[in-house]
Amino acid sequence: MHFYRAEPTARTSWRLAILMGANTRTYKFALGSALLAFGREGRDSVALSELGRAYAGQLLARSHGAAQAPAASRLGDMDFLAVLERERRESTSIGEPTERLVDAAARAIPEMVMQKFHNLRDLGQVAHTFYELEGRGRDRRVRLTPELRDVATRSSDLASELDARWSIVEASFDAEISRNLLQSGVEPSDDLTDVVVPIRRIPVTGLRSAIAGFQHGQCFYCRMPLVESAQNGEDDPYSGRDVHVDHVVPYSWMKSGSWRGPNLNHVWNLVLACAPCNLRKSARQPTSSELETLLKRNHAIANSPHPLRRTIDITMLAAGPDAADRRTRFMVAVQNAITDGSPPRTPM
Repeated sequence: MHFYRAEPTARTSWRLAILMGANTRTYKFALGSALLAFGREGRDSVALSELGRAYAGQLLARSHGAAQAPAASRLGDMDFLAVLERERRESTSIGEPTERLVDAAARAIPEMVMQKFHNLRDLGQVAHTFYELEGRGRDRRVRLTPELRDVATRSSDLASELDARWSIVEASFDAEISRNLLQSGVEPSDDLTDVVVPIRRIPVTGLRSAIAGFQHGQCFYCRMPLVESAQNGEDDPYSGRDVHVDHVVPYSWMKSGSWRGPNLNHVWNLVLACAPCNLRKSARQPTSSELETLLKRNHAIANSPHPLRRTIDITMLAAGPDAADRRTRFMVAVQNAITDGSPPRTPM
């Protein structure tokens, strides 16, 4: 797919696994978080039980009570989420997963999430792998690949992108709003800081971390890594003052009343940019190349699971019946609106 060809690296394979895979549980995010933690330590292998402990700990840490599976799911007694809930109180009391929970994780993850982590529905396996299981029985170990250590130690942004994706999927599993959310997607808050559930305007996660991975963590315009300009010590490396949310088609055109195209204050038109590029661009009209890049970025978002995908496709619903064709036609309509003389003209 174009998303990988644009930057064929282990970082992109990781982003494909986290951003593009189907989610019927949040197990992938718990495994990914545990793998990143071991990778940052420089480990080249861990016992399966040690990985199981870290995996269970990641799920226990989601202490705000968000659902980790769709409300309609029927969990059997041996489903790991059912075991997790039975062991949650004691695990919280002692400050770590109980041995029963660790044993359940070590039994479950090789037959479940570890088999699926590298695979994408309808797209095959990602080009780089991040672990391999070795051995048998209680002595099984997980070999961590050089690619994992590389992305974990050199990519502080991947953890915040994973957490943002996890929060969005949790929101889609919420028992009271899941059906409407899956139908309508999510949208940016009015101040462009958060992704919110439109039904209740509930903040879900930071907007910048939610969309960063779909542009490879790079400035939309100059392609330089955004985290290099982020403030040190931030939990979210995209939250620094030097990482801006920018409207590719200037929002000032819509506020002036001269714009005849679609809503410019929506995810389809929002990108991340470094401060110099954002200030230099100001309110100029986008180039054809920038609109083409924006279309490819929107294709990447639309290839991710619900509900962020719906945010793109609902916006573009009237532009054509087929999804990919719809997005292309939508961007053609945007180009036409730009060139028909309605927006204010500014120097290129």
